[in-house]
Amino acid sequence: MNSIVILCNGAFPTEPYPLFLLDSAEGVVCCDGALGKYLQRHPDSTPLAVVGDMDSLSGELRGRFSAIIYHEAEQEYNDMTKAMRWVLRFHPEVTDITILGATGLREDHTVGNLGLLMEYPRLLDLGDRRVQMVSDFGTAFCVTDSCDLHLGEGRRISLFSADNSLRVSSTGLEWPLDDVIWDAWWKATLNRTVSPIVTLNFNHPSSLLVMVD
Repeated sequence: MNSIVILCNGAFPTEPYPLFLLDSAEGVVCCDGALGKYLQRHPDSTPLAVVGDMDSLSGELRGRFSAIIYHEAEQEYNDMTKAMRWVLRFHPEVTDITILGATGLREDHTVGNLGLLMEYPRLLDLGDRRVQMVSDFGTAFCVTDSCDLHLGEGRRISLFSADNSLRVSSTGLEWPLDDVIWDAWWKATLNRTVSPIVTLNFNHPSSLLVMVD
């Protein structure tokens, strides 16, 4: 199984692109109460697993899907991270992981989930897997070293890092990153691509969150 979607219990997507990713995934893992939202769109389907602390899953659904429920009561990490760990454990062959429903409804969950996405290369053994978070408003992913991003020209882009020792030189952005000191999250937001390929050159490996729409 190459393509797996993790469906979180935030704002359910309504735009064509994230819905296409959900509908075309080879497998879906639901975080806790997201199972109910998934069943509204796919009433006759069964996800690969339902993972989380089960604090937002109804008793009726717990009984109906008990065979695929993986209850993790620990509270150090959230349900999205528990689902990521489940996918990597039970489907190590996966090459593409798309996270949907991770934003919206609560701003603290949105900020926390984006922060976790930036930390996953450090926290989890991702290897060469492609991990992205997609919503109705854009796509977020993490890069960890110098790279070329084939994004297309004229796209809005913001970049975030928690590493104030990181320095990034860039081409293909309206406002180059060369002088950015990454000591606040707003420092490299609201940029724009001016060529089809954006090149980022890191002074050392680190985690950089990229958000495009």
